[in-house]
Amino acid sequence: MEISFKGKRALVTGASKGIGRDLVIQLVQCGADVVAIARSSELLEKLKKDAPSIVTLPLDITNWKETKEALEQIGPIDLLVNNAGLAILEPLTDVSEEHVDQLFDINVKSLINISQWLAEQLISRKSPGSIVNISSQASMAGLKNHTVYCATKGAVDAFTRAAALELGPHGIRVNCVNPTVIMTDMGKLGWSDPKVAEPMLQKIPLNRFGEVHEVVDTVLFLLSDKASMITGTCLPIDGGYTAV
Repeated sequence: MEISFKGKRALVTGASKGIGRDLVIQLVQCGADVVAIARSSELLEKLKKDAPSIVTLPLDITNWKETKEALEQIGPIDLLVNNAGLAILEPLTDVSEEHVDQLFDINVKSLINISQWLAEQLISRKSPGSIVNISSQASMAGLKNHTVYCATKGAVDAFTRAAALELGPHGIRVNCVNPTVIMTDMGKLGWSDPKVAEPMLQKIPLNRFGEVHEVVDTVLFLLSDKASMITGTCLPIDGGYTAV
């Protein structure tokens, strides 16, 4: 199945590494013009060497006003992937107000802000569009020492469903994907210890963690016209973890 985004402009947050980085490269290969957002100018420049056609935008998306002002300068966008995210893992009894604010600012508040900006733009242009939010299996199952992270991803799922309802009449689709542990560089580092990995693997029917391309491929499908009748869905990419 061939997917083409020729003539479309896509915006990806958290684009400098991991899933976001590979997603930018694949979008370009599928013909999209891409705007890549991340905090690190240095990492964005490294990404641009691999995808010279992209526009890079160093930005702290937790700042509501500055984000809106920066987005107004990039021109029309058709496709959005809210990929930026933060995980701070700790027992509930150790959670601080600072960590709650950090997690919700990045995982929820910035996602709402950028989605609102795109929705307003698409509606004013009377143009269809597609938004994909990167959630987590942590929204669907309680995970030890993930309390606040789980709460933020539950908010992402709820926002996705509500936004799909509101924006559907305008031809704007909103979906999210809910990956398990994915073997990014950070995932490999955090889950390399068999003592840590094995209890999770035992709960995954496919008995392995996910690969980056498995998330990227799913996101590309949901962004594309191949998924033209899909909106408001939260799709696990978890090897069956949440099914059982």
